[in-house]
Amino acid sequence: MKTLFHYNWQVREDWYKWCEDVPQDELLKARIGGVGGILHTLFHIIDVEWSWIRGMQEKPDFQESFDGYRSLEKVRKLDAEFKPEVENFLLAWNDGMEDRILQDTRPDGTKVMFTHGEIMRHVIAHEIHHIGQLSVWAREIGKKPVSANLINRGLSMKIK
Repeated sequence: MKTLFHYNWQVREDWYKWCEDVPQDELLKARIGGVGGILHTLFHIIDVEWSWIRGMQEKPDFQESFDGYRSLEKVRKLDAEFKPEVENFLLAWNDGMEDRILQDTRPDGTKVMFTHGEIMRHVIAHEIHHIGQLSVWAREIGKKPVSANLINRGLSMKIK
């Protein structure tokens, strides 16, 4: 699981670098699918990751909208602000945390429960899903997308 978080962070950083060569209007342009455009999707990925980690720690959720983060610099800054807490939680992860329960209340008052293991895997899959959307949008604007390949990223021990 830790490997996949590190994979997501590497790919996310690659997308930030990719965005440096894309005009601001293309980064903000509303697109079909997902939560909006390229930059909004990167913001959403960060928000969801941090929100679930905060929830598992029984800390308050992030409640700001994308409106205050409509530049690559601001999204990167937000990521840099949130990542240490996520990374510390990930580094402290152990098998005993797998079946801990997070109880949440939906807007309609319904109570729902999730295991921490289920949440962690959801956060991983959520980002991978949106990275696929970014790849489609990259091709739509005529740019090669970031590689989604996990191999050769230095994330696991080499076979001897």
